[in-house]
Amino acid sequence: MADKTPITYLFDPLCGWCYGASAALRNLTARPDFTIELAPTGLFSGDGARPMDDGFAAYAWANDQRIASLTGQPFSEAYRRHVLADRTRRFDSGPATLALTAVALTAPDWEFEALKAIQNDRYVEGRDSTDISALSHVLRALQLHEAADRLANSDPELIAAYRKRIEAGRAQMRRFGADGVPTLIAGVGGNRRVVRASALFGDMEALVAELKAASPSAIN
Repeated sequence: MADKTPITYLFDPLCGWCYGASAALRNLTARPDFTIELAPTGLFSGDGARPMDDGFAAYAWANDQRIASLTGQPFSEAYRRHVLADRTRRFDSGPATLALTAVALTAPDWEFEALKAIQNDRYVEGRDSTDISALSHVLRALQLHEAADRLANSDPELIAAYRKRIEAGRAQMRRFGADGVPTLIAGVGGNRRVVRASALFGDMEALVAELKAASPSAIN
């Protein structure tokens, strides 16, 4: 009998490729033979944050169109007009990661749903996912009121948990030589290893087979 294959998903909520991979992640989370841990890396927060200037907005939109072509995930005109064209805010995934950490502390089984909702709010609805009030609205729409309250107050426990998760995510990137996100790490203990990110954008059964092959210890 096969045990569940544990998977760590290294990601950033403002990563377009992570949004493109959301359909594959949704399929994996629905399967009974996998457990998935969300591990935010803070890739675009702190020193990784940057101004949303004309050059970066043009680069982001061109990259988004490649992702849309490959995955079918929508990047709306509302996103282009109201997010990429906004010069008053930075490209900073810190607030969205903080929101997800609030969910992890209060309703951990809902974190993946919260991630999907935050991505949809940005890339489809065209709302600013660097704004705490907008993120709180997303959480409340999911009935995650305790998480929304903690996000609005940014209490010390939440800030400490946020920093701990970012440090852990970055440590795993260094340990496994990951140079970006999304990245999947499958297996347990010394048998854990990276599964190529491109597998997230291909055939689903091939991805499942690769994940299981990466974790032989999960099979009795």
